[in-house]
Amino acid sequence: MTSYWMRTTARGDHPALREDTTADVVVVGGGIAGLCTAWELARAGRRVVLLEAGRIAEASTGNTTAKVTALHGAKYADLGDRAGLYAQSQTDALARMSAAAGTLGVDCEWETRDAYTYAVGDDAAQSLQREARAAAEAGLPAEFVTTTPLPYPVAGAVRVSGQAQFHPRKFLLALTADLIRLGARVFEDSRVVEFAEGHVTVSSGAGVAAPDIVITTGFPVWDRPELFARLTPKRELVVAAAIPASADPGGMFLGVDDDRSVRTAPYEGGQRLLIVTGETYKPGEAGVDERYARLTDWMTTHFPAASADFRWSAQDYTATDGVPFVGPYPGHDHVWVATGFGAWGMTNAMMAGALLTARITGDGQPPWAGLYDPRRLHPLKEAPSLARNAFTVTRNLVGERIGSPDTTVDKLAPGQGAVVSVDGTRTAAFRDDDGELHLVSATCTHQGCVVGFNDAERTWDCPCHGSRFGVDGEVLQGPAISALKPVTPKA
Repeated sequence: MTSYWMRTTARGDHPALREDTTADVVVVGGGIAGLCTAWELARAGRRVVLLEAGRIAEASTGNTTAKVTALHGAKYADLGDRAGLYAQSQTDALARMSAAAGTLGVDCEWETRDAYTYAVGDDAAQSLQREARAAAEAGLPAEFVTTTPLPYPVAGAVRVSGQAQFHPRKFLLALTADLIRLGARVFEDSRVVEFAEGHVTVSSGAGVAAPDIVITTGFPVWDRPELFARLTPKRELVVAAAIPASADPGGMFLGVDDDRSVRTAPYEGGQRLLIVTGETYKPGEAGVDERYARLTDWMTTHFPAASADFRWSAQDYTATDGVPFVGPYPGHDHVWVATGFGAWGMTNAMMAGALLTARITGDGQPPWAGLYDPRRLHPLKEAPSLARNAFTVTRNLVGERIGSPDTTVDKLAPGQGAVVSVDGTRTAAFRDDDGELHLVSATCTHQGCVVGFNDAERTWDCPCHGSRFGVDGEVLQGPAISALKPVTPKA
């Protein structure tokens, strides 16, 4: 389950934070948003400390598809009078990322490509005609087309030229090295467990005192309610395979009605690596292995030369009104947040780094600052998503107290996991390949929802806010900061 980006780059080697220290700004989260923000701040002369709970650029960022584009599905028609600012900000971010790659002097496999949002059905194609007009009016080089380089027919597509794709970890490891050269300090294996105004504490007990705190952890780990209901977690699967260069469709493609995304990357022997994503689902839903099988079947059907060589998955969060939250954390003057990228983390991360640096340094603000302000409210637009999120939380909280467990411990075969009842307590039970049973509480330590078993990755995933745990309960991904409690059956 290791991504191609991870397999083709070395792991970082940065120390854990063991002693108290100070900084001008502490950035929490070592994915692309945190790294871009820390880099921009360091270039602006700020003393920066970056804290990562695991390893740099290995979580969502290490599992991305790495499209660098201002075309984010079918968004512009829905944005209305905000579309122009959104297009400007994303186009600026693309240019900044291209310039950064040049400044760093890194071969990150940067390739210019056309981006397509396509539809296979006529109804969706009609909607894309409106999207093409809205994107063009917003300032993108967008047009509606009825053919694409894909090896299967489409009913219509929005095409935007001059976009890009790259190897995200090659870029980010070079950026991290430059960040350190600029005087910033980077700490791995340093999970933040306590927050206060002007101070954070990590799991070792050491802390960082800083006037400004930036949270870039996907779901904000500052345990406050202001944004919880306004973020929706989702996971997406990826399969990849080597194909002849002659079979490369030569663009970046996203289907609005078939849940499929296609791009390629340079690969060994002059081949291309076909990267197909899709099968989007909510964390904690069952049947992940079946989803992988469907995605693989789709790839081999449409690209017969491919046979799955890699598979991995990624997780991201979508804001309830479809626009990321980048700016002041609601209720705080010197706590900042960047989240809700909705699977478009490349340009949004670069945009966030520039925007937050401008806000923190006071060196002017881009015209789109208000568009992304986390304190904004769009009640009518957000209402459906807010209702769905509330239903998810309520259903899974109630599930802890009523209803039936999935099965019994005795029925678990090696490699299987399920929520069971152990001495009347809902328990997350997993039987490993050697037959040993692993029992932990099925209650997520973040907000008390009931976790579900991911049979492909052998993890316990929370459907409410996206926390993920290993089979022995260790935290793999926040916002949870505490492990699932072990369960010991009564004698």
